[in-house]
Amino acid sequence: MATALARGFVNAGLVSPDKLIASDLVLAGRDAFGQALGCETTGSNADVLAKAKVIVLAFKPHQLDEATASVRDQFDESHLVISILAGVRLAKLAEACGGQARVVRVMPNTPALVGEGACGYALGQAATADDGALVNRLLSAVGVAYEVNETLIDAVTGLSGSGPAYGYTIIEALSDGGVAAGLPRDIATKLAAQTMLGAARMVLETGQHPGELKDMVCSPGG
Repeated sequence: MATALARGFVNAGLVSPDKLIASDLVLAGRDAFGQALGCETTGSNADVLAKAKVIVLAFKPHQLDEATASVRDQFDESHLVISILAGVRLAKLAEACGGQARVVRVMPNTPALVGEGACGYALGQAATADDGALVNRLLSAVGVAYEVNETLIDAVTGLSGSGPAYGYTIIEALSDGGVAAGLPRDIATKLAAQTMLGAARMVLETGQHPGELKDMVCSPGG
């Protein structure tokens, strides 16, 4: 996800690779990121804090304390911290970042990997309207983004965070039905995926209720 987000930021012209720095304790991980983005990498989180004012936390949620323990005192009010750590609340993020940094909690989803993400984000108490506008621009580079109250982030997680899995299940089921009817698997899967993509675009572009669009497909009596 970190690579997808960074690539989206670069492709949208929001930042150039020479302005990016990424840290990873695992050499293979940081080498892969550096090669993918053409940016500077380091094994030290302190290097990142010294050189960057917008920090994206993109690791496993249980690693938060470990990742910030040695640099907690280096965060200050000039740092904007954007977290994609699922389930980690703003209060915990603020505490882990020394209590002075402006924090924003983001819930992206995997279609961000292909520029079709659906993200929700919530601003921390110290974050400003300008911070929110910046986060919106960044996330919009990999899909769509909506600001919500933190109390609704769990709802975003259940809907758009987990939602792709339901879409894949429907595509798989449609494909299986096509194969059962005699279609080759590759054609069945592509037809099913394009059908779901087209249906989604119909909802977004027509503004019609999904139920109304469903009824347009159905014929009385079958």
